[in-house]
Amino acid sequence: MMDTATRVGTDFVKSPPKRRDSRAAMRLLGAVGGWCGYLFLLLPSLVIVPISFGGGSELTFPPKTFSLALFHQFLADPAWWSACITSVTVALLASAISIAVGVPGAYALARGRFPGKRVFETLAITPMLVPVVVLGLGVYKQFSMLSLVNTVWGLALAHAVLVVPFVVIAVGSGLRHADASLEAVALVMGASRVRIFFQVVLPQIRASVAVSVLFAFLLSFDEVVVAYFISGPQTTTLPVKMYSAIRWEVSPVLAAVSTMLTLVSLLVCLGIMALQRHDASAE
Repeated sequence: MMDTATRVGTDFVKSPPKRRDSRAAMRLLGAVGGWCGYLFLLLPSLVIVPISFGGGSELTFPPKTFSLALFHQFLADPAWWSACITSVTVALLASAISIAVGVPGAYALARGRFPGKRVFETLAITPMLVPVVVLGLGVYKQFSMLSLVNTVWGLALAHAVLVVPFVVIAVGSGLRHADASLEAVALVMGASRVRIFFQVVLPQIRASVAVSVLFAFLLSFDEVVVAYFISGPQTTTLPVKMYSAIRWEVSPVLAAVSTMLTLVSLLVCLGIMALQRHDASAE
């Protein structure tokens, strides 16, 4: 009897490590599968980067020589340069507009108590739910009546419509981690709502605001569908220029432009990760 009980107890003690081993194996398989999927999605970028340094008049992989000729062609062509400058200008304006609208809007939705709050929360993220083509057509019809088609401000406003929901979500997440009691104390001490917002709230969510700025810039800089509807010869953005070049001519310069866009996106993502890590360590 004692030996049987001992064996049963021993088997019971030994079984949990087996379960832990199986769970660890499943987690390992899941991680391997996830990384394989990620590398598959990343493969086009890994292919286009070497092509951009190949030079020549055709897109060839693997490149036969190492050259910066395609980057020199990009810098020497005013059409590509002007499109790049337009994209940067529009992205900066769209980021400023989206922050000016999205940060106070997120604060009002996070701290406000008013009828129809749920409706406003839904309306704030509506541009994320509407198909971009439908939104682009609506923006074109509206802006054509306001003479905003083929203007930098029109592009910036249209991109801000797309970016504001992401700003509201990011800043709203930061506000949920902010200490609301500090705002109550400042209000009791006689501070105005405006002063509380700028001197109490913003210092607590500065990392979220900075992440929103970078994210807004990246989204606006890479946007092509809405810009294709309302841009013109004087306001062609870099993604629209790339799309037009793909349709009418497969220029090798596209590889160099794609590499630069990938680098910009990577730098912005690294900046967002650094800000999020700094914010987490500060807490």
